[in-house]
Amino acid sequence: MSRSLRHGALAATAIAFSIVSLSACAAGNNAETLQVRPDNAATSVGTVKVQNVNVITQAEPEDEGPAVVSATLFNDGTEAEVLESITLPGTDAQVKLQAAGGKGPVEIPAGGQVVIGGKGNASAVIEKGREAAQDGNIQQVVFKLSRTGDVGLGATVVPATGYYKDFGPSALPEAPAPKPSDTPAAGGSETPAPPAGETPGAPESPEAGTEQQGGTEGSPETSTG
Repeated sequence: MSRSLRHGALAATAIAFSIVSLSACAAGNNAETLQVRPDNAATSVGTVKVQNVNVITQAEPEDEGPAVVSATLFNDGTEAEVLESITLPGTDAQVKLQAAGGKGPVEIPAGGQVVIGGKGNASAVIEKGREAAQDGNIQQVVFKLSRTGDVGLGATVVPATGYYKDFGPSALPEAPAPKPSDTPAAGGSETPAPPAGETPGAPESPEAGTEQQGGTEGSPETSTG
């Protein structure tokens, strides 16, 4: 191959590589083709990988209620791992774990994964969400695993809007409406209690001391002769 041909082939290769690189940069973190949530924390320890970690608060700043931790945990080992707890160092917040079925531990099977957050998945609820995390901050999150131990990383705190809407916490239920006061039914009336010594419904007896007059009322007087 001549020198000019070699130079031409090298130039074509360089141009093709540049186009691919620019296309990848243009796609950015938000590209749907990457299938990765934007700006989410990830780390790995041994055979365990933790990805897509976020602390998700209520959608509106004034909304009260819990927050949640969302994450995906992968187990590339040959034995199952149990997620024993999630803690938020630097806070007093408690994180309540619950398996997808509602019972039992949150288990990561060997060669498998578990998703935390979202409908039908395991959940990690932070009871006092507003006290534990503020939107825009980085919150340290530690996953304690039965075999691997502690896996910690800094997670972004985001509100449950946009992409995170389906992974966020539910709002506090509204206060129940006050019960109506006890009032008699329409058209009804209460029956007064009878006076002492009387039987309800008994007819009144004639007054004592009434004299019966003799003779027939209106009959003429008979004179004696």
